[in-house]
Amino acid sequence: MRIKLVPTSRLYLRILKDSLTLSLLCSAAIYSIANCATASSKPAIEPSITLRRLTEAQYRRSIADIFGNDIKIVGNFEPDLRVNGLLAEGSTQVSVTPNGLEQYESAARSIAEQVTDEAHWNNLVGCEQTHADPRAERCTATFFRRVGKRLYRRPLRDTEVATAVADTLAATKKLGALRSGMSATLAAMLTSPDFIFRIERTANIDDNNRHPDATPLDAWSRAARLSFLLWNTTPDDELLAAAQSGELITEAGLARQVERMMASPRFNDGVRAFFDDFLRLDGLNTLSKDATIYPAFSPRVAQDAREQTLRTISELLVNRRGSYSELFTTRRFAMNRTLGPLYDVPVATKDWSFYQFPDTDPRAGLLTQISLLALYSHPGRTSPTLRGKAIREILMCEEIPAPPANVNFSVVQDTNNPELRTTRERVAAHLNDDNCASCHKKTDPIGLGLEKFDGAGRFRALENNEAIDSSGELDREPFDGAAALGAALAKSQVASTCLVQSAYRYAVGRAILPREQSTIARYEQTFVGNEYRFIDLIRTIATDPQFYTVAHPVQHAAVADRKETPL
Repeated sequence: MRIKLVPTSRLYLRILKDSLTLSLLCSAAIYSIANCATASSKPAIEPSITLRRLTEAQYRRSIADIFGNDIKIVGNFEPDLRVNGLLAEGSTQVSVTPNGLEQYESAARSIAEQVTDEAHWNNLVGCEQTHADPRAERCTATFFRRVGKRLYRRPLRDTEVATAVADTLAATKKLGALRSGMSATLAAMLTSPDFIFRIERTANIDDNNRHPDATPLDAWSRAARLSFLLWNTTPDDELLAAAQSGELITEAGLARQVERMMASPRFNDGVRAFFDDFLRLDGLNTLSKDATIYPAFSPRVAQDAREQTLRTISELLVNRRGSYSELFTTRRFAMNRTLGPLYDVPVATKDWSFYQFPDTDPRAGLLTQISLLALYSHPGRTSPTLRGKAIREILMCEEIPAPPANVNFSVVQDTNNPELRTTRERVAAHLNDDNCASCHKKTDPIGLGLEKFDGAGRFRALENNEAIDSSGELDREPFDGAAALGAALAKSQVASTCLVQSAYRYAVGRAILPREQSTIARYEQTFVGNEYRFIDLIRTIATDPQFYTVAHPVQHAAVADRKETPL
């Protein structure tokens, strides 16, 4: 069965509700919007259009940018999908279930009611509040042209505007108030795939620099791709004007917009969004610890630890134009009163500030921040395996296989073993199992370097009254302690390469294609030449014509993250 989806929300809703398990627009990374199959059949693949569902953060930020920060978004969202370690890559493969659609509908109605209520009407709408007024039709058309352009990230077609006006006036007549009619039509637009998805369209653009296996995006899709990369939100009016004038199609015009946007404080939002995804910090939203073992840890601590890491990254990489390698060695941490006691640091101010740990302190780099130490530990104990696995998979882009189903975890889990008193001893005993040794040799020698920090991220010198040995090895390079581990990662070319690859996958929302290896190599060379400055890497991607193309369809592997039994 083939279904033609048109940009009218009522038809869109009816199709979804009637088909129940329909994967919205086939959940394909590259396909034609006019040729969509049900979830049980293969989608028709065409290179003309790509889709990426807005993440929850992008949805919320877009609404705030278009209508104001005081518009509240109530309800829950379907979870974003993490593929190959990135939510950004999963955004091209997620669908909307019937339950998810109901959640979008509920949020849309609430948003639309607030936009058109008495408190916001004059500022956001501005029409006379009676449909009998002859100016109501013109004002309604003006409102939906303006708002629709921001919501859909492109101008509305005349037919779309006419439909919005007709629907509004018909609803107004039935409901008795123009406000109600406007609210109903706006809610429909907020549940349209044109808003929920970033629909990227290609165009016939003469570009001698583009790859022969890729098709250039049109100007509106370029604006959206650039804005979500740099600001993690919908394009602003100036960027949309640059798209409309054709400025974004030119090399000089694109460079001007990139520099403008990177000079904005909002560039910090884009950098934070990348590292939040890259480091998988969303896991802190649901992180819990055994309160009897870690009484100082709480949901508030988890959220502030996430904020600490993002503030530290933003300050170093954006505000101070530091290098990526410095993230592994910096002793300058963002700090607040909630976190101060866990770091044994006095904090005088109520607001966030920065604290410089002395050179003699065991803490240095992001690996010694509570966010990562707590996130990659168990509820009641540390885990060199989880911590080492996180470093391998996230920071070095090396996949560690899932443990065999028949692994016996009892030795590692028995923290009261009178003979194996430290984690190092228990892990060493566990390595006697040949089924485990091959993977654990890759993870545990790294994770053991962080053992002087407990499962909640607090420093400790002893475990069960035994001195902790925090020596380890990273790819045959020995180190002693967390600071030395950070220094080793700072020098790692593997870690540098991994960041470049992850930044590109984040930007395009998919895996790297074999034919793009030369592009990645060029990015890596430029990154090294710019002394590993992250902002220069993002500028390189954002000004590259290849970034504004859609690769012709090929088969490539994408693996959704699995729930694994941790060691």
